[in-house]
Amino acid sequence: MRDIASKTGLRAELLGRRAAMPPEAREAAGRSIRDALLSVPEIEMAGTLAAYVSIGTEPDTRSLLFALWKRGTYVLLPRLLPDGDLDWASYEGPDSLVPGPRGCPEPSEPPRGPGAVASADVVLTPAVAVDRTGMRLGRGGGSYDRALARVGPAILTVALLYDAELVPNLPSEPHDQRVRAAVTPSEGLVRLG
Repeated sequence: MRDIASKTGLRAELLGRRAAMPPEAREAAGRSIRDALLSVPEIEMAGTLAAYVSIGTEPDTRSLLFALWKRGTYVLLPRLLPDGDLDWASYEGPDSLVPGPRGCPEPSEPPRGPGAVASADVVLTPAVAVDRTGMRLGRGGGSYDRALARVGPAILTVALLYDAELVPNLPSEPHDQRVRAAVTPSEGLVRLG
């Protein structure tokens, strides 16, 4: 296990690479990720799916959210709580999003509680990187580690990444939660573990 400083340095390096990507490359990656996810059997059959609204240079999720909502999937999105945990509320289309803490768009619908993520058939999660064992490197706040800890072992959890962010191994700490799959523009869905 590497220390926190190595996670911080790796996170900064990877976020710097994202920032250096041309916008059109990020847009193309977002489309590829969307198309790959929409054809995953578990996502096609999901009654409820927990996801997130991408911000900054993250792989785009807005067109994915809209496509899922239009085809009748019940989509839960996070609402950041003051303690850094995540509450969840339903996505009712792009007009249902309002500015939340730290500039993160969130649903305007009534909150369903932090435990609502446990009702999802699939959980999509942001990540800065994921290794081949499913270890996930997030932004360092621990919000998604808490949320993923509430998700049952049979539920598909998927991190959305750019190609260079699926790596051989990552430093970890005891509280870090693994994901069961990652999706990248060139590889599509990759099952991990």
